[in-house]
Amino acid sequence: MFHKKRHPKPGWIAGKAPRVRALIALCALGIFPPLAADEARRTAFPPLEIDPVSRELAARAQRCSYSWRDLIDMALWASGAEEFPPRNQRTLPTGTSYRDIIAGAVEEMVAARNLPAGPHERGEYILAFLYRRFLKTYSLTQTRLDTLLTTGRYNCVSSAVLYAIFAEAASLEISGVVTRDHAFVTVAAENDYIDVETTNAWGFDPGNRREFQNDFGKVTGFVYVPPGNYRNRVNITPLELVSLIFSNRIAELEKQGNFAAAVPLAMKRAAFLAGRQNPTDSELFAGGERDLQDRLLNYGVSLSVSGRESDALEWAAFVAEWAGGAENSAAGISGAGTGPRWNEFAFAALNNLIVRNLGANRPEAAQENLSRYGGLVSAAERASLESTIMLAGLAARINRRGNDAAALLRDIDAARATGGINQVRAEELRTAVIVNEGSRIAGAEGPLAAAAYLEAAIAGYGENAQLAEALRVHRQNRTVELHNAFARLYNRGSFMAARDQARSALEEFPGNRQLEQDLRLAEDALRRR
Repeated sequence: MFHKKRHPKPGWIAGKAPRVRALIALCALGIFPPLAADEARRTAFPPLEIDPVSRELAARAQRCSYSWRDLIDMALWASGAEEFPPRNQRTLPTGTSYRDIIAGAVEEMVAARNLPAGPHERGEYILAFLYRRFLKTYSLTQTRLDTLLTTGRYNCVSSAVLYAIFAEAASLEISGVVTRDHAFVTVAAENDYIDVETTNAWGFDPGNRREFQNDFGKVTGFVYVPPGNYRNRVNITPLELVSLIFSNRIAELEKQGNFAAAVPLAMKRAAFLAGRQNPTDSELFAGGERDLQDRLLNYGVSLSVSGRESDALEWAAFVAEWAGGAENSAAGISGAGTGPRWNEFAFAALNNLIVRNLGANRPEAAQENLSRYGGLVSAAERASLESTIMLAGLAARINRRGNDAAALLRDIDAARATGGINQVRAEELRTAVIVNEGSRIAGAEGPLAAAAYLEAAIAGYGENAQLAEALRVHRQNRTVELHNAFARLYNRGSFMAARDQARSALEEFPGNRQLEQDLRLAEDALRRR
């Protein structure tokens, strides 16, 4: 006959914030304030220094005064050959420099008696010459000119650059061409432009049917090279073609996960391209500044995704300070360290760092990191992170036993009033506090006091489903308490006292079926006496 009490579902708040993925930027960044940086960490970052050779070669490009010999210097430098500057410092085992090898071959070719006069025939002659002298084996990733000279291995970029050097020396008008995953050259000839697929010995004007003669002039048959189905092709200058050596080296480093080593190469490429005339910058060919920004961001993101968010944020600040320098503005590459994508990156790293702090129950560390790095994000994003920390702190207090409900409710109201949290979140927090406090009162003072507390809270803040359910449970537990008091009297045979108990209970809960049944039992028992 005795009934058991029920307990309201306790209020609980999760203090976690959503993790934000770094890489797409939407908001403006502005200028970073200086940070009290950890210099020991910063010395481990890739250097952001403009290579003096980049400046010299960019100046040549700006003056449009470069020659085929300059292209050799540029290509060897872009390849990472150690001979430039100064020239001829590094020698091959034969005692001849890379530069001398190319220059000697060029001079031999242009002095050849059988060098054709027409641009079409001359362009085809150059390709055949390169295959006799240098190009031996195709290798997808072999983009360096120095390696080509010593091994004969080449890819589309290294062979196209070598062809460009010889074509310039032979007074041909050429340009590079890039597609989504390929590079080659074109030669101007008789009011036409002829493609030269340098990865194939028969790649001059691919698609044409031609006679092929051996070294003795004997016709040995025909060769057919199918034309490339090049869509979305973009013409680039010889300088830009040389810069693809850097691009390929960078791509290989990043494929290996070596994002740090890619940054200095991107710095060189950006400074090298800064002085070019009529620059190309398209979806197929990234200009130096845009490419540099990608490399800077990729290195920063690599730090963040490996759990080094603090280092990623130090890197963001380091790059911002670099971008504000006069030298970089003069070089035309300072924009690589600013802009909306940097804002997204910094916000993602800071958000993830704060989430990590809060997940480890370290709200003080989260607040410290927000104070340290908050200047890297927009005011709205900082306010969002402040709200995250505030919510986590309130959630931790709510989930902790023995919290001061009145103080918590005041703090929630204050946070709502200042805009730190929205109305939905404020109601969620208040509900958890009120439900938990009601349960505490029920345990200490009984369900009647708990129900009274819930009623007062609902009168002050309004009702919702969870508060209504908690109040219903406390009221039901009160009826259970009243019924059990009746049952004890009834079972002892104290029917008159049991009847009085039932009447008193119905005054508190009029119409309650259980209590009405209790009263009928008591009255029936009294009539039977």
